[in-house]
Amino acid sequence: MSESPGTGPAPRGVEGLGRSIETPAAFAGDDGRADPRWEAAYADAAHVEALLRSGVRLLVPIVAVLDEADAETGADKSSHMASVSLVQPDGRRGLLAFTGVESLARWDPAARPVPVTSHQVAAAALDEGADGVLVDLAGPVRFAIDGELLRELAKGITPET
Repeated sequence: MSESPGTGPAPRGVEGLGRSIETPAAFAGDDGRADPRWEAAYADAAHVEALLRSGVRLLVPIVAVLDEADAETGADKSSHMASVSLVQPDGRRGLLAFTGVESLARWDPAARPVPVTSHQVAAAALDEGADGVLVDLAGPVRFAIDGELLRELAKGITPET
């Protein structure tokens, strides 16, 4: 892997049809498995919060969204890639994230994982006007990041700050 001057390893990309999704250099060696600390953390909500505050890696799913289909064949004419959020009946919206590729594939095997820190996904949720982040929607353990924790994570507040 090549390195850019002063920036560490260059991002690696997933190529396809002339387009690519860049993998941030910080996650260049990431194989997509869930951090083993999750299993122990699930036993206690305080441990889950501490792991999130540490800036643990999460995966945000990116999916293809059809913009226009060919009128005659129904084939995809144009589409774009988008992150995913869910809206509850009461109007609250949550951005989706997953602890690993296994839990992401359980939800949608066609979704492309983009690695981000818990701080980055919280900031993205707030930037998009979401009320929270829904983690591991299809299991093994579902949980939400919202309220004060979401705002603190978005600011990068860790136990040391």
